[in-house]
Amino acid sequence: MQRSELKLHLNTRVQEDQPVKKTKPEAVKQKDLQLEQLARECRGGSRAAQKKLYDALAPKMFSLCLRYMGDRQSAEDVLQDGFVTLFTRLGSFAGEGSFEGWARKIFVNTALMSLRKTDILRSAEDTDAVWGLGSGDITAIQTLGYKELLKLISGLPAGFRTVFNMYVIEGWSHKEIAAALGITEGTSRSQLQRARMMLQERIKKR
Repeated sequence: MQRSELKLHLNTRVQEDQPVKKTKPEAVKQKDLQLEQLARECRGGSRAAQKKLYDALAPKMFSLCLRYMGDRQSAEDVLQDGFVTLFTRLGSFAGEGSFEGWARKIFVNTALMSLRKTDILRSAEDTDAVWGLGSGDITAIQTLGYKELLKLISGLPAGFRTVFNMYVIEGWSHKEIAAALGITEGTSRSQLQRARMMLQERIKKR
């Protein structure tokens, strides 16, 4: 799929704030098998399969990009670059694990590459200060709706937002985050705690 075609898809304005429906394990497995089949057809040169694969992945991947980038235009740019990379690397998917999980890593890495270009991830000071949250704070965050939480996360400063996404949502360790972003583990911990604190303050102001 060419960049011009991807832009046409982007112009449909992906609806990132639609509620995520809970699916049973069997349904998830079936969906992933369908994605793998589309991937095989894409490798065979099917444009129709490329369009279907894009439509199947774009909503979730756009939400991911928006969480990392913080604004729609930057998220759309990362989404486009991510799909270019995905279609280029389809042959490297070995069938181990879920296809969607494999695709997700591509978009996370694409977002991180975009953020690293501006060196914005080094902006926070390396500090061991503790910005702890009580159980009530965590509960308050968990009660937020998907759309509202996405908006709050997107509004965090880039460094805080990136570490929060990687640690809380993607499940990376501080060691992995530090290596990926070129920062220290102390900086990663500090940015995570500050992100949580900032989210809590914004929740109180709702």
